Amino acid sequence: MLIVMKPGAGSAEVEAVLEKIRSMGLTPHAIPGAQRVAIGITGNKGGLEPGPFEVLSGVADVLRVSQPFKLVSREVKPEDTVIDVGGVPLGGKAIAVMAGPCSVESRSQILEAAHAVKAAGARFLRGGAFKPRTSPYEFQGLGLEGLKLLAEAREATGLKVVTEVMDADDLPACLEHADVLQVGARNMQNYPLLKKLGAAGKPVLLKRGPSATIKEWLMAAEYLVAHGNYQVALCERGIRTFETATRNTLDLNAVPVLKALTHLPVVVDPSHGIGLRAHVAAMARAGVAAGADALIVEVHPCPEKALSDGQQSLTPPEFAELMKQVRVIAGAVGRTVQ
Repeated sequence: MLIVMKPGAGSAEVEAVLEKIRSMGLTPHAIPGAQRVAIGITGNKGGLEPGPFEVLSGVADVLRVSQPFKLVSREVKPEDTVIDVGGVPLGGKAIAVMAGPCSVESRSQILEAAHAVKAAGARFLRGGAFKPRTSPYEFQGLGLEGLKLLAEAREATGLKVVTEVMDADDLPACLEHADVLQVGARNMQNYPLLKKLGAAGKPVLLKRGPSATIKEWLMAAEYLVAHGNYQVALCERGIRTFETATRNTLDLNAVPVLKALTHLPVVVDPSHGIGLRAHVAAMARAGVAAGADALIVEVHPCPEKALSDGQQSLTPPEFAELMKQVRVIAGAVGRTVQ
């Protein structure tokens, strides 16, 4: 159920509604909007009657939410969510670009990558300190050292850091050194981790699992929001299909579908989505045309020497050219690249 407050409702009226919900043994979720506050309710096992809320001062309407993903639904919040990442917006009219290597390999590598992607126009530096690999014998990341190098790169360039959290034990270190915490595809339904990230209060980039439906993906996002974190972005990174010509199948259908279903920002990962360097730019352009709010692109100073995902990583000159193309596509659909 969703309680919509009147545009002029004061904080005392909002608090009275919150207290009424708590008194019924339910959990309220105040969702500030551009014009008015909405309050979602979770914890009810069956339907709720609107009467007890309709009589409260400041209440404009009481609505039933049809979607199971209540708090991330556009029914609850019609306007788009814009996440403020230390002064850099994620969501809204301006398209954000996140770029950097799959893995942090050395100080020189991450600093070179960071300066290159910033020069081309990226606002976020992506890089993995903890790497979930299919084989236990492949490079697993530098761990805490990698996080410190990402933080050093942020200090040198001003870029915001995006890095993956694999395990709840690593969360304190990631919170200290990163600006956006990424939940990888393999962890999309790691509910204990999602609950801890929900309580952490830092922006989260939630990647779609390789076999997850859109509904399952949104329900995973609901875990984060239901536990208090409204700073969530969804990342389409390709799903597993019968096709073997590409690493994954980038589901661009998901972008407009998500934009209709949820207020959360939508990010497209063309690097993992196709897995072939020669075609990453084409899928990035397509993602922007489809309505993505951000791109996350793998860029490495020397892809042929990369310890992970070199086959899908752009060189700095290739990324600079991609940024020019993305600006053109963004302009064509009435957007900008920040």
